[in-house]
Amino acid sequence: MAMAMAMAKSGIQSALRRSGRGAAQPKRNFSASAHDEYETKKWEKITILGIVTSVSLAVYNLSKGHPHFPDPPAYPYLHIRNKEFPWGPDGLFEVKHDHH
Repeated sequence: MAMAMAMAKSGIQSALRRSGRGAAQPKRNFSASAHDEYETKKWEKITILGIVTSVSLAVYNLSKGHPHFPDPPAYPYLHIRNKEFPWGPDGLFEVKHDHH
């Protein structure tokens, strides 16, 4: 019974809103709208400045060269293999060399 009453009340309210005879609903504001536009504009500027700074630093760092160090000596005890890997003589993530 309560469900039917709630549905009827909801139907009547929506019909009144559509016909324009009901009381005007007040506009609902978000809680952030209580602040002035100054705060919003300030944080937009800070965000844009941060993005521009980050992108410019990334471009600068990636455009610079980086040092190339000589290869370390080939120590014979580092890669002792008693049997071959299933995928070949080199390790899975090693640089492949020509094998004869």
